[in-house]
Amino acid sequence: MDNTASSIPSKMKAWVYSEHGKPVDVLKLDSNYDVPQLKEDQVLIKVVAAALNPVDFKRMLGMFVHSDSPLPSVPGYDVAGVVLKVGSQVRTLKEGDEVYGNINEKGLDRPKRSGTLAEYTVAEENLLALKPKNLGFIEAAAIPLAIGTAYEGLQKTALSPGKSILVLGGAGGVGTMVIQLAKHVFGASKVAATSSSAKLELLKSLGADLAIDYTKDNFEDLPEKFDVIYDAIGQSERAVKAIKEGGKVVTIEPVGELAEPAFRFILTSSGAMLETLNAFLENGKVKPVIDPRGTFAFSQTPQAFSYLETGRVTGKLVIHPIP
Repeated sequence: MDNTASSIPSKMKAWVYSEHGKPVDVLKLDSNYDVPQLKEDQVLIKVVAAALNPVDFKRMLGMFVHSDSPLPSVPGYDVAGVVLKVGSQVRTLKEGDEVYGNINEKGLDRPKRSGTLAEYTVAEENLLALKPKNLGFIEAAAIPLAIGTAYEGLQKTALSPGKSILVLGGAGGVGTMVIQLAKHVFGASKVAATSSSAKLELLKSLGADLAIDYTKDNFEDLPEKFDVIYDAIGQSERAVKAIKEGGKVVTIEPVGELAEPAFRFILTSSGAMLETLNAFLENGKVKPVIDPRGTFAFSQTPQAFSYLETGRVTGKLVIHPIP
């Protein structure tokens, strides 16, 4: 395919939903969807791979209608691809650059209607970074939203060398990144994490010093308490029982009651944060984790969402190849 700007079509294939409901019911493949228009500070990306996130199906279910964009909408936040065209105010990226990022700066505040589960997408230059040199597009697509959520949450808890941390949901997309960042970037003295029995070895391979089988042990009943708990699954009531005096509990579950002193946040994405973390990705200290079922073809996107909804995914699911 000729990837020059002159050959960019006006229509594309995209997964679109026009009503709220389960992805398998509402997602439809549209082969005649408008390629998004480029704004001055944006680049047009030929999507090579895109990753799924729980926020995608939660939006489809209608959980955030008060702050969501109007329908119809193309889901998808994470992208890895090639820059085809740049807006007039774009300063550093150029045609042909291999980039990755989360195309929505604020995940739940009017996200883009033209997401990444399509042949093309657009994103502001400041949300993108050059793809790590040692990673392919599939691996790069698995990183942005999860690593950003992990990094910002750890910053907000003021995790620092010498502190201990417990990660709830250590085998998920965000949890796998929290373990690695806590250990290799923030210098935690002890990293503990929970998962089912089958995933304990994965947690240890990522850097967990203590892997807790949640099917056998209640983490809040263990004698050990932690400086920081990163709750990736929405269990703040239990989490606050396992912190030290003055400890911090951060949760990323956007809805539901919060137990004191736990706090929640919604990611603010940036290319600068990805650039900061590229060094750790390129030296192999931090690695993307992709589920053993791995990648799903573009045509299998609804089935990939059905699997994601089970809550049993290890790491991330990636859609590839994209037409």
